[in-house]
Amino acid sequence: MTAPAPQPERPRLAAIAVGTNTIRLIVAEVDLDGTYRILDEEREPTRLGQGLGDTGRLSAESVERALAAIGKMKAIADGFEVKELRAVATSAVREAANGRAFCREAQRRHKVKIEIVSGDDEAHLAFRSAARHFNLENGSTALVDIGGGSLEVILTAGTVIDQIHSLPLGAVRVTERLMKSDPIRRKHWRKLKKAVDRALKDALRRPPFATDTMIGSGGTFTALAHMAKWEREGRHGSVQGYMLTRADLVHLLGRLRETPIEGRRQIPGLSPDRADIVVAGAAVISRLAKGLGTRQILVNERGIRDGILLQMISALPGQPQARPEPADRLEWVRGFARKCRSNELHCEHVAKLAGQVFDGLQVAYDLPPWGRELLAAAALLHDIGYIINHAKHHKHAYHLIMHGDLPGFSPHEVELIANVVRYHRRAFLKRRHANLSRLSREDRGVIARLAGILRVADGLDRAHSRVVTGVRVEDTGRRARFILEGASLPQVEMWDADRKAGLFLKAFDTELELVWRDPAGRTRLGRRAGPRASGRHRVLAALAG
Repeated sequence: MTAPAPQPERPRLAAIAVGTNTIRLIVAEVDLDGTYRILDEEREPTRLGQGLGDTGRLSAESVERALAAIGKMKAIADGFEVKELRAVATSAVREAANGRAFCREAQRRHKVKIEIVSGDDEAHLAFRSAARHFNLENGSTALVDIGGGSLEVILTAGTVIDQIHSLPLGAVRVTERLMKSDPIRRKHWRKLKKAVDRALKDALRRPPFATDTMIGSGGTFTALAHMAKWEREGRHGSVQGYMLTRADLVHLLGRLRETPIEGRRQIPGLSPDRADIVVAGAAVISRLAKGLGTRQILVNERGIRDGILLQMISALPGQPQARPEPADRLEWVRGFARKCRSNELHCEHVAKLAGQVFDGLQVAYDLPPWGRELLAAAALLHDIGYIINHAKHHKHAYHLIMHGDLPGFSPHEVELIANVVRYHRRAFLKRRHANLSRLSREDRGVIARLAGILRVADGLDRAHSRVVTGVRVEDTGRRARFILEGASLPQVEMWDADRKAGLFLKAFDTELELVWRDPAGRTRLGRRAGPRASGRHRVLAALAG
């Protein structure tokens, strides 16, 4: 009798999220297609961040509760013989003066290494989870994760991230600072709303688009969904993907505000250990939804723990999520631009013209050879901000690139590309700009030159019709002469390139002359701009022989 074929290994993984209010464990078995099956979950409301706002430290009592919970969860994971256990700590441990000491003690007592993640990292974990379980392809979405200490807000356009904000508006923190009565009195409610609105406005300013849909993770979202589910259906159950409307949110918040804590502990669907912080958490979500123009909220029960697991799964050998390093980095750039629904023909043509200008100037101006590929990437991505809106699309493009997915490029290269795109319109580089604060003088010089080239190249395809088919550069040291090729006179393109030449002139400290040669080889028209033309680089037009 033939022995049955051996079954492929299905590794088991575990993730622990050490939050400000609660510590959670998830144990899962990974399938061959990269999905997973939950084997066990555990939750301990340790209130690790209780009193942190007043003392700046994790209290001895909360530390002991948290360490006991971590030990219990480690024992559960060991019982399932997991291949890997990853533990991540968020805002309370990140901010506490003794946060690292707490992590060392967890390592000493339980052999659990805790990784302290930043607010941006938390947001990316929440984004990874939401992108796996919800369709983000169409429209603009706000992905929101609220914990005990912080609120992470990710604004997306389709499947790409535009903005990430981490705010100190977690449910425990807001409760301790602003919940001055219970049930909350009208005057305290007004102060709470005003403080939350101010914090949201300072961080988000004016959102670039209305986000009709919000996808929320964290205990406050799931608590509200369980309450609504009980009211509607009279039963408990999973709330993954459960939809709340703005009206539901207002109704639930009103009920919670008017009910004393003992009454809240009796509300079906609301965990008693969350009754004291749920009003503050619901208030933050409600004010955020109002500010963003959100009409429906979808609940993601899995959240950060799920994001941690998905990261671990993607690193397993043979998993479909694990991607090889790209053979051609620009192909990944093109894929990202396509994801942002960019105008491929125009951007490819601008990249071609910009590359020809770079080649013509490289020797005379000692441009770094690696700058050509970064310029090409910037040209391919320079219009992706239109996915958000036309106004300030260069700034939106900067954020999309900084938060985007460009495998093969180092973080420093990504930052240079994003800044070249950031300055492909209007503004000159200023050291006070926050996006330049981490960059060296040399970096700023490279950005100015590459952005100057990109502006002129973009002008040379003003009508997106590829009238200028090529550029040849002649440089005398005092003047850069761009000889434009094309079948017909590119009058609009020459005018627009002239108009956009200011940064080029300043970065290269030269004059610029644009001339067109017809197919017979005759030079027909020239336009010239230079530092000595006027304070604002007045353009002079003249016929050339």
